[in-house]
Amino acid sequence: MKLVEHPKSVNEDITLSIIVPVYNEQEMLPIFNHHLSKALSLLLNEHVEVIYINDGSTDDSWNAMSNLTNHYADIECINLSRNFGKEAAMTAGIDNARGEAIILLDADLQDPPELIPKMLNAWKQGFDVVNMKRSSRLGESRLKRWSAHIYYRLLDHLSEVPLQKDVGDFRLLSRRVVDDIKKLSERSRYMKGILSWPGYKQTTISFERPERVAGETKWSFFQLVKLGLSGITAFSVKPLQISTWVGTLISTSAFFYGLWVVAKTLFFGETVAGYPSIMLTQLFLGGVQLIAIGVLGEYIGRIYAETKGRPIYLIMDKQSQKSQNGMVKKHG
Repeated sequence: MKLVEHPKSVNEDITLSIIVPVYNEQEMLPIFNHHLSKALSLLLNEHVEVIYINDGSTDDSWNAMSNLTNHYADIECINLSRNFGKEAAMTAGIDNARGEAIILLDADLQDPPELIPKMLNAWKQGFDVVNMKRSSRLGESRLKRWSAHIYYRLLDHLSEVPLQKDVGDFRLLSRRVVDDIKKLSERSRYMKGILSWPGYKQTTISFERPERVAGETKWSFFQLVKLGLSGITAFSVKPLQISTWVGTLISTSAFFYGLWVVAKTLFFGETVAGYPSIMLTQLFLGGVQLIAIGVLGEYIGRIYAETKGRPIYLIMDKQSQKSQNGMVKKHG
């Protein structure tokens, strides 16, 4: 098996950075760290850093992550000033990661840390992106599995960027992919699209996504819908084009229907039914117009957010711990 040497970063001594966004995972963090340590123990002669991003947790997640120790990796804890959302937390991790390869990993163990050696091996073979495809989604309702199946395929059809079906945030990125991602300045972040945007040489590893070990998911139905809409509007203008085509189709249909009504009245003397047909037409057209305005509003809202130029996240403080001697450095 031939190993490929990737372009180096300034921090050549760190091979792998593992980014873990955290929101109210106090009870999961010790369990996650235990599983992660076992996985990292299989990596020989690799310098690894684990970056925990506390995304404004309301429980004791910050203290829990600050007290974690790992014999096989340096630990960097970043405390955001408030809850900015998972997309912003992942962005903070990417901005602060120093490794030659970077893995995005959730703390709920639905992204198995045991797959890290396999992902790193694929990277050493020359792949810049290692996508982790969910072959099954244990512990999720049939409705959620069905909606995710439909959504990923709809987004892949609408998006101008090729997106991997059934691939979430769990993936490995090479340093040059990360450096290109850091050049993207948009404030409205849809990370699944952003992570796919650079392209480069990719491979996919399928895995069975296990059930959550402890706690509950932090994503509500409406948050998932909002994220889904964000993905569509961030990487496709086809909804605007569809609105145009629907408007054209309705206008054309109305024109020919009008000609038909006039012809029936002039040549056959038939009277046109009035109030019900007029009301139905008005309600239908009104609904279509409101939908089109809503679609347009989504895009205008994103333009407005971009023009304000606010930071994607704010860091309140950091804490780091070296794997060799356990010395801790705090930064305000």
